[in-house]
Amino acid sequence: MYVLTCLYFHLFTICQSARQVALRQKSDLSPEFHAKYGLPLLIAGVTFCTAVWVSTSTGITWNLSPVGKVQPKPWQEE
Repeated sequence: MYVLTCLYFHLFTICQSARQVALRQKSDLSPEFHAKYGLPLLIAGVTFCTAVWVSTSTGITWNLSPVGKVQPKPWQEE
């Protein structure tokens, strides 16, 4: 119980200090930015995360490392 109380207090103080910092700092981003770019950014993020999830969950070994594939050319003496 003591651990949960300490954890709750710690999270509360972190959230409280984050709110205080947010109130002190004026955001340079206007609501127009979110209205203009919010949905495209959300769609791009979801698309990227879905593509990464699909590519890692298919079980395909991509093996993008060139180690062992790139061989030096044989030495030619002149």
